[in-house]
Amino acid sequence: MTSKTTIKSCGIFLLLASFSSAIYAQEKAGPNTQAGAAAASQRLQRIVDEAARTALERFASKGLKEKNLAITLVDLGNAQHLERASFRGGEPIYPASVVKLFYLVAAHRWMEDGKLRETEEFDRGLHDMIVDSSNDATHFVLDTLTGVSNGAELSTSKMGEWAKKRNAVNRYFASLGYTGINVNQKPWCEGPYGRERVFLGPKFENRNKLTTDATARLLADIVMGRAVTPARSAKMLALMKRDFAGKSEDPDDQARGFTGIALEDGTRLWSKAGWTSSTRHDAAYIELPTGQRFVLVTFTTDVAKERDIIPTVARVVISGLKKP
Repeated sequence: MTSKTTIKSCGIFLLLASFSSAIYAQEKAGPNTQAGAAAASQRLQRIVDEAARTALERFASKGLKEKNLAITLVDLGNAQHLERASFRGGEPIYPASVVKLFYLVAAHRWMEDGKLRETEEFDRGLHDMIVDSSNDATHFVLDTLTGVSNGAELSTSKMGEWAKKRNAVNRYFASLGYTGINVNQKPWCEGPYGRERVFLGPKFENRNKLTTDATARLLADIVMGRAVTPARSAKMLALMKRDFAGKSEDPDDQARGFTGIALEDGTRLWSKAGWTSSTRHDAAYIELPTGQRFVLVTFTTDVAKERDIIPTVARVVISGLKKP
């Protein structure tokens, strides 16, 4: 039986390990690499600023403040010259199920490199993780990616070895220049126990974190066929295809409960949403009937019951992009 002293020492060790990992990611990435190859655009910045202003004014009475909103827009109209803009796009935020996109890309990288065998069962897990946003499937995927799973508390030394393995996805994205993110935890409905709880830290300081900039970069790379390989990017994108036609009684329907609310007939949508009692996010790739192609990532915190914030942002962005 593990003592309380051992659990406390594990928490201290993991705090130090997480801090060291963050420093490593920043040093590895260098400054301002988060947006990838997309260039800052004054035109898009005006659109994003207007979208943020509109949402903040419209939902101020519901408690929406600047600290509760983050937006990143990437225009994919010119593959040789991507443009981007953001509102608080570099702010680390608990991503809920949006983190599953990062596990999806890591899984395909592992399979491409021969570190992981592609099986019918693993493909089923990836499908359910993205299409249905299944937390159980995500647990299976992350355990398979990292080679460690939950269980009773471990000694400090063994927990250190466990934590190093569980941080494999973090190391991969740090090597690509991603900063301000933490992608090493499973999504839970009621919270973890055992070594998974210890790994979160005493005050949950090791929770997953994403920025809208990092999420938009990853989604744009998938769309452009640059995530792992073109063929694997296409397989990943296929899992995100959403049919937003019709209505749904489910407020958390990924197709009809988020960005899809704002879309008109003839528009095409690929997305991954995330939601909890305190967060409501969507990472969307949209193709308009007029030909515009763009990635729009919107995160909201502490106003999760307000379903119209994300589509409000989307409507302003779409209107702005349509203007000559």
